[in-house]
Amino acid sequence: MKRLMLPMALAGALAVGACSGMSDTQQRTLSGGGIGAGVGAAAGALTGGCMTCGAVIGGAAGAAGGYIYDQTKK
Repeated sequence: MKRLMLPMALAGALAVGACSGMSDTQQRTLSGGGIGAGVGAAAGALTGGCMTCGAVIGGAAGAAGGYIYDQTKK
């Protein structure tokens, strides 16, 4: 587990830094997709279904929701 800590920390730092040059629409769409993928994977795991399928469907729904939210804010 200790061998995975450094790569995971570096990946997290890169992910946070990659969002700095994005527009509000891009940030909201990306964050919606990420949150949706996490919730979908968790729902798939809890129900005994396909975690990958849940992550893909949740990610798509979250990205769409983030985009729609951004458009209504404008």
